[in-house]
Amino acid sequence: MDCGQQYPVNVVIYTCERCGGLLDLCHDLDTLRQTITHDTFDQRLGTLEAPYNSGVWRYKELIYPNVSNDLIVSRPEGNTNLYRAPKLAQWAGVETLYLKHEGENPTGSFKDRGMTGGLTQARVLGMKRVACASTGNTSASLAAYAAIAGLEGIVFFQNKDIALGKLAQAIAYGATAIQISADFDRNLELVREVAQALDIYVLNSVNPFRLEGQKSIMFETIQQLRWQVPDWIVCPGGNLGNSSAFGKALHELYELGFIDRMPRLAIIQAAGANPLYRSYQTNFTEYEPMHAETVASAIKIGSPVNARKAMRTIRWTNGVVEQVTDQEIMDAKALIDRQGIGCEPASGCSLAGVRKLVDAGVIKSNETVVGILTGHILKDPEATIDYHDGDLKGITATYPNRLHRSEPNVDMLRAILEPHETASA
Repeated sequence: MDCGQQYPVNVVIYTCERCGGLLDLCHDLDTLRQTITHDTFDQRLGTLEAPYNSGVWRYKELIYPNVSNDLIVSRPEGNTNLYRAPKLAQWAGVETLYLKHEGENPTGSFKDRGMTGGLTQARVLGMKRVACASTGNTSASLAAYAAIAGLEGIVFFQNKDIALGKLAQAIAYGATAIQISADFDRNLELVREVAQALDIYVLNSVNPFRLEGQKSIMFETIQQLRWQVPDWIVCPGGNLGNSSAFGKALHELYELGFIDRMPRLAIIQAAGANPLYRSYQTNFTEYEPMHAETVASAIKIGSPVNARKAMRTIRWTNGVVEQVTDQEIMDAKALIDRQGIGCEPASGCSLAGVRKLVDAGVIKSNETVVGILTGHILKDPEATIDYHDGDLKGITATYPNRLHRSEPNVDMLRAILEPHETASA
């Protein structure tokens, strides 16, 4: 993306050999303008025919047009719901708020959209083993898709603060799981070093085929809005793969004439893991990695590999970068959960970020906003329970739903339940 050097798609490569920059998968947009329309994708909605029953491969022409269908590794993924959330919109200060829930993917996070692209490319290349460093969601997705493809999955975890719901998935799906005394950023360095030495294919978001799959979140969102563009897309920022993919997706839709304007994109980082936010404060003239600390384990990343692509997204969309505290994240998550939708902690960034940007006058109350929920509520049940029980260090449960305890005694149960009956009446 920096120097313009081109490489064929049938080689194992993650960064440019000339300049060291990140790679993009480039599509022939001139040809696509003549061969696809909205109807191409609308006619595939609801089909039972593989691979187009996938919410990724429905857009095959914009993901990986020339790959053989026989090589595609799909569960299928995508086809996630877009919820209209009027009560949360009122809390955040906007008239119209939608939540796109990527926790409804097969392994419970948006990573499945990227992994179908990455594992498909692994098959194209004839690889036998695939690996990733992970804070949790990537490992679960890689393990599942590797199992379906008949490949060995390998996962490097950090040695603390791993959500058990995510670790359990990787182990259950049969991946080789290795816990290392290092944080995510060091583990990513290690997995790339080991992969090169042992002929293993890396499936972190430095892999451009991963990001192609994640573009489909934007394609599907815009299609669900009947190809009308919202004013804002708001998403959490960790390793910045999603925000990078979103920018590329929106840019391609605009260049193809599928949309007549670009929505603005807001990337929301946790205050304890905010290197992009800090760089944004300098207009991206300065950028420094950091040691990350946040309750939102999915975005606990201090040196995001896709920072350069995320900066490009902000430029393309006239976007912004904001930060929210762990307190704001968990309070927003509690409100999303209370609506019967539910999400992992990192997803709370989207709602918390909308409210903060409305309060700052950046998002106007009459603008339409789509917030991205990245993971399922059961990805990190410990954080949810600890929040409501008041056991999260440094965080107060602003919206608690305490766990009641009782002996097997009707009078004790009556004491718990009668106030609720009176309140509801």
